[in-house]
Amino acid sequence: MTVNYPKKYIFAPLLNKIMEYREIVAVTGLGGLYQLLTTKSDGAIVRNVADKTTKFISARQHNVTPLESIEVYTTGENVRLQEVFKKMLDSAATVTPADPKTTDDKGIKSYFKSIFPEFDDDRVYVSDMKKMLKWFELLKANDLLRFEEPVEETPAETETVAAEAPVAEENTATEEKPKKAAKKKKAETTEEPAADGEAEKPAKKTARKKKTEE
Repeated sequence: MTVNYPKKYIFAPLLNKIMEYREIVAVTGLGGLYQLLTTKSDGAIVRNVADKTTKFISARQHNVTPLESIEVYTTGENVRLQEVFKKMLDSAATVTPADPKTTDDKGIKSYFKSIFPEFDDDRVYVSDMKKMLKWFELLKANDLLRFEEPVEETPAETETVAAEAPVAEENTATEEKPKKAAKKKKAETTEEPAADGEAEKPAKKTARKKKTEE
């Protein structure tokens, strides 16, 4: 089992606020589970999930690990601890969870293998399995086995972008029309100098006629 300790993991709910799974943490050196109320530079304030008592824990003596950040070894990729809790909850009607106090090591390993075949019992110690069983009982008793599902993006945004694309093409097509009209006008203006040149030729001929008559 691997754990992560977030130094800036901050929650500040009201004391009468309903607990949520994402707020639950394990504290080194203390048994049970706790709700993280707030963190300070020298420690944190937590509330015991079982008896609801509040206390300050020193950062020098204790490390805080959110259950949400704990991963469990499997024969494939690691899975979040909550995935194991889901399996335990779903199979509780048919497979009774092992009692960490009375069940032997072999029986505990057999239990996890029966509900989670991918569970890697070679890399997860029996002490960790017992801890998971205790946590499961505590979370279930306090209605904390409610997990937030990831929100999926709706395709509405992509449809809007696709609908706007043809509008841009129509605008570029209409902008080309004034350019063609401008070329026509330019062609008309080039013809005018030619007309002026023709008008000058008769004037030169009349001037020569007058000289011969004289």
